[in-house]
Amino acid sequence: MIHAHRRLLRGLALPGLLSAFVALLGCGEAPSTSNEGWEAISLSSPAPEGSGEANLFVASDGLVYLSWLEPVDEEHALRFSVLEGREWSEPRRIAQGQDWFVNWADFPSVFVFPDGRMAAHWLVRSGPGTFDYDVNLAWSLDGGDTWTDPVVPHRDGTQSEHGFVALFPWVTGNGVEAQDGSIALGAAWLDGRDFATGTDDPEMSLRFTTLLPEGLGAELLLDGRVCDCCQTSAALTDRGPVVVYRDRTEEEVRDISIVRAVEEEGELRWTDPAPVHEDGWVIPACPVNGPMVAARGSEVAVAWFTAADDVPRVRVAFSSDGGASFGDPIQIDDGNPVGRVALVLEEDGVARVSWLEAADGGAELRVRRAEAGGSVGPSLQVVETSQARASGFPRMVRVSDGLLFAWTDVDGSGGVETALLREVR
Repeated sequence: MIHAHRRLLRGLALPGLLSAFVALLGCGEAPSTSNEGWEAISLSSPAPEGSGEANLFVASDGLVYLSWLEPVDEEHALRFSVLEGREWSEPRRIAQGQDWFVNWADFPSVFVFPDGRMAAHWLVRSGPGTFDYDVNLAWSLDGGDTWTDPVVPHRDGTQSEHGFVALFPWVTGNGVEAQDGSIALGAAWLDGRDFATGTDDPEMSLRFTTLLPEGLGAELLLDGRVCDCCQTSAALTDRGPVVVYRDRTEEEVRDISIVRAVEEEGELRWTDPAPVHEDGWVIPACPVNGPMVAARGSEVAVAWFTAADDVPRVRVAFSSDGGASFGDPIQIDDGNPVGRVALVLEEDGVARVSWLEAADGGAELRVRRAEAGGSVGPSLQVVETSQARASGFPRMVRVSDGLLFAWTDVDGSGGVETALLREVR
């Protein structure tokens, strides 16, 4: 009964309610966007009508990978394509199957190592419950032509929620040993096993493990009480990986926390959770609006949505010590944000934050630059879109000549679309 009650509360905070209370807040007129000096270029999408749950990944060699889900008869397929110039390659299939858990907020990902190994994850139903699903992860050692049978990184064996995965490189400590010294894959996810084990006070938790084609490393608990269904995000600093997520206190404060893997005696060990900033957002439900983190060396930026004090905001905060501490947050939005942030951190320390801004009954995908000192640039409009769940979470990455975006166009093509926002010099 506790599990069902928590799920009912979670549903109350989905975008319909958030959009309604954003409209009631009367935040004033949003400043107009100006794309002076920038142009948006639509790129022909390789994904068909009905596709969704897009994700983007930039490999160390600069290649950009787009992944998405699409229906195939009574099944779903996870496919990917590589950007070649300004055209996407012919799509290739990673996996296909029945009983997949396909959800607007909890979507698959692809990860590419510098040595060319690839990993991909997706979600498969494990039981009759609405939120009974497992993480599945497969490897490719030939550039995505063939894929291994999937493995399940969590080993509790319960029919419960496992998802909202963040993948990142893992160098040493608490990991499975590679035969050739290859870097392992780290994975953090939200885990609902407590709800299936008869625990007196079940909670959603944040857990971690490492993976290689040879096997799985140790499974560790990172935080025993977290928000139910907000995305996690991870990045690699020069001091080790960091993971950010929406935390949850007994008083229902749901702010953004960070855990860091720091080296101790030659091994990486996880720190206790710490707040990125204490917004103090009290909400007895999950807002389905996770944070994003990006890092370069010891510089870290975290972007997130909050509605503390009944005022919706998109914020970004900077750290110069690998995420151990953060400066005051900087407001990014234009007054009526829906959230759904994405983030890149550029070589000069400038952060680019994208988000959905409520506009004319729908939404606009916008992006703004910010610097650690507090200065911000004008907001740039990328595309008109929708606040509907089906529009998903737009993704953004930095490419050589601009910012690349992927989103689901529910009001137009009915599938995944991509565009480049290019600076005109």
